Amino acid sequence: MIDIRNLTIKKARKHLDDKDFSARQLAEAYLEEISKVNTDLNAYLEVYKDVLEQADVADKKIAKGEISPLTGIPLAIKDNILISGKHASAGSKILKGYIATYDATVIKKLKDEGVVFIGRTNMDEFAMGSSTENSAFGPTKNPLDKTRVTGGSSGGSVATVKMNGALFALGSDTGGSVRQPASFCGVVGLKPTYGSVSRYGLMAMGSSLDVIGPITKTVTDAEIVFNSIKGKDEFDSTSQNEEGINNKKTPKVIGVPYHILEGGGMSKEALNSFKESIQKLEGLGYEIRDIKLPNIGYSLAVYYVIMPAEVSSNLARFDGVKYGLHIDGKDLLDDYLKTRGEGFGKEVRRRILIGTYVLSAGYHDAYYNKAITLRQKITDEFIKMFEEVDVIVTPTTPGPAFKIGEIVNDPLAMYLEDIFTVPANISGIPAMSVPAGTVEVDGVSLPLGLQIMAPHNCENLLFEVGKKFLGE
Repeated sequence: MIDIRNLTIKKARKHLDDKDFSARQLAEAYLEEISKVNTDLNAYLEVYKDVLEQADVADKKIAKGEISPLTGIPLAIKDNILISGKHASAGSKILKGYIATYDATVIKKLKDEGVVFIGRTNMDEFAMGSSTENSAFGPTKNPLDKTRVTGGSSGGSVATVKMNGALFALGSDTGGSVRQPASFCGVVGLKPTYGSVSRYGLMAMGSSLDVIGPITKTVTDAEIVFNSIKGKDEFDSTSQNEEGINNKKTPKVIGVPYHILEGGGMSKEALNSFKESIQKLEGLGYEIRDIKLPNIGYSLAVYYVIMPAEVSSNLARFDGVKYGLHIDGKDLLDDYLKTRGEGFGKEVRRRILIGTYVLSAGYHDAYYNKAITLRQKITDEFIKMFEEVDVIVTPTTPGPAFKIGEIVNDPLAMYLEDIFTVPANISGIPAMSVPAGTVEVDGVSLPLGLQIMAPHNCENLLFEVGKKFLGE
């Protein structure tokens, strides 16, 4: 009997190499667990039919000694990352029947390592949301409390790891979409430096913000996955050479921008939990320094100008002509209107309209250009502050997971869920959420996350602080 509840990538690697169990047996254990819990939680949209065949191939690689860190390890993939020959819908009706014709670069790298792809996971439509309630296929329920959300937009990916339906998962993070659900479900979520992981084969939401990142049980596992998927890619001009990675010194000083907590809408319990995390870091020998980031409070406003603008451009390709859903109208324009009107959900339509508005001739200078200017100011402030401190920590979210349906009809309240996470996307720096205590709500113990941010290309600092914090 394989104890998948206490299994990590690191432990599974040793067991597979020592022949304690095979990749096929490991895959069977996960498939059995998925069959028990997924119908209720709605984390997987599809479990692939060839999982055991993939595992057999991995076993042959192991038998030959062709072993990589992730050979035979079961993985869940967010529904907006392309796998050749597999359906991909980005959680939307408009991509009904679409089959990917090529592999995303991260998928190619993982295939080369012999990873076992379990299936594709539920998500907010085109990654637009903070709760996975915007999926065309229904919300994903939090494995810790089925009345609550998993967070989003990578809620399905995070749920698969928490429910023991995969050993790790990949998600995409545009404004906190890996870190926020990781906080809600009590796992580790990494948003790497922008450009450190290729976006080729990731369905674009906000091209200057999107990053593919891993969801794991431990920081050590997140580091293993990141090392496997990072690197320059000829198909992504924004990707970076590994030679440019900044191996900054061992972290000693941690900055805390206490001033942003005041307007973060945090509950008293969540604030107390964050203070306990700071005390723990002090106890681990780190110097804690109160810092000021004067313009960080504008990050959310900047994000919700730039991101919809890029959404309106990126989603123009979904017209009912090239692929996916097509609804006949009385003429070509009517085809477009009906297909996009019925294929896109409410939140996607809202963001397309906002983006089109801020890019329009009369408002481009008033909104979009100002947001771009302020984005650079925020980035410069982070760069300057990292000359004084090694990493910066904040809460990941203002509080624990909220109830399904609680704020789904209040877009502003939903957008405020990203208040602590969007600065890292705005500035392109790496950030990671790690489990950091719990709060008791309605008799249920719900997790909270601690967000750690580091200078560009300094993921190594995140891993070091994260491992010490969790005692790995």
